Amino acid sequence: MPVEIKLPQLGESIHEGTIARWLKQPGDRVDKYEPLVEITTDKVNVEMPSPFAGVLKELLAAEGDTRPVGSPIALIETEAAVVSAGQPTRAPALGPAGSDESPVVEPVARAAGPAAPAEKGAGGARLSPLVLRLAGEHNIPLTVLETLPGTGAGGRVTKDDLLKYVAGRAAEGPAPSQAPAVPSGAPPAGDAFIKLTPIRRSIAQRMAQSKRDIPHAYGVIEVDMNAVVAWRESQKVGWQRGGTSLTYTAFFVRAAAAALRAHPIVNASWTDEGIVTRGAVNIGIGIAVDEGLIVPVIHHADQLDLAGIAKALDDLSRRARAGRLGLDDIQGGTFTITNPGVFGSIWSMPIVVPGQAAILATDAIVKRAVVRDDAIAIRPIMHLGLAFDHRVFDGATSMRFLNTMKTWFEGFRDGR
Repeated sequence: MPVEIKLPQLGESIHEGTIARWLKQPGDRVDKYEPLVEITTDKVNVEMPSPFAGVLKELLAAEGDTRPVGSPIALIETEAAVVSAGQPTRAPALGPAGSDESPVVEPVARAAGPAAPAEKGAGGARLSPLVLRLAGEHNIPLTVLETLPGTGAGGRVTKDDLLKYVAGRAAEGPAPSQAPAVPSGAPPAGDAFIKLTPIRRSIAQRMAQSKRDIPHAYGVIEVDMNAVVAWRESQKVGWQRGGTSLTYTAFFVRAAAAALRAHPIVNASWTDEGIVTRGAVNIGIGIAVDEGLIVPVIHHADQLDLAGIAKALDDLSRRARAGRLGLDDIQGGTFTITNPGVFGSIWSMPIVVPGQAAILATDAIVKRAVVRDDAIAIRPIMHLGLAFDHRVFDGATSMRFLNTMKTWFEGFRDGR
């Protein structure tokens, strides 16, 4: 009996995902826990494993479609022993890190009777939603689809068949009647149009949501980083020999974790019923990749020393840039740090991640002339900027939080 496979919960503050790529097609055999589909959020691409063994029957969401969590995205014909008719079945846990939540996959009885109205391809085989969407994107009419030779089961036209046709048509050059469609408001000659990637679209949606829903406020403080800079310079070669990079981000995470423990209201989130303070200090780190920005999470950062944080950062950064992050790596963040200082920024105003109360921007460490003991001194100075949800706490709290970090940096001694 076919069962629905639903879009899993991909994180506490994530309510939807985009189908980036189906790894299986209708008719394919799928083993339990075998990767089935790549799903994109504003943070990362992740592979969703199949909760069942069986044969994939139908795709209910095409590549590029954005669906809310819990919505059905595919049907799979399971083996008789896997599902009892009418009884919900648990898929592998894909909920927030540390939770035991799993998306419920419920059997779906398909009503007897005629098949759904249908576009037919070569040999009368039904066209998949993915093929129909791709055909629309490339301005291929149904009359042309019906003439394409299909290599799928029963002569079905597959995605590869369609893309092969598109590639051949491009090589021949567009016919006058097949001029490429342009988006509304298309740029004039000399301009360029950049199609949105799933990650870029998801980032845009989430950031727009944040600015619509969250009343942002900001606090900025100036920090003398002399103690940190001097200690790092004396230690970084030894750390590198030990196989770990000692980046400034490790110091930022360590200081932020201590400040979050001292000011738990900053490690919180807003709900209509009240404010939720988080028991765990899970710090997300913004990492720039070619497709945009992803935010892997260091879980329980307050329980790690500087070396532990540095190793976690090194591991997450490597896997993020190699596209090898898993669901656990991006779930459960309670606070975020973004580091535009690596690109030379000296003053930043970041956007709060939905579901969190604040985000910290760490700007470039720059030598400046400052007054120390009534004398001019040259010191490495950095701005710390906190963007926060003004519903959760006020400016005084933001400055107390930033001053706690300032005290940690300026009083830094011997790796602590």
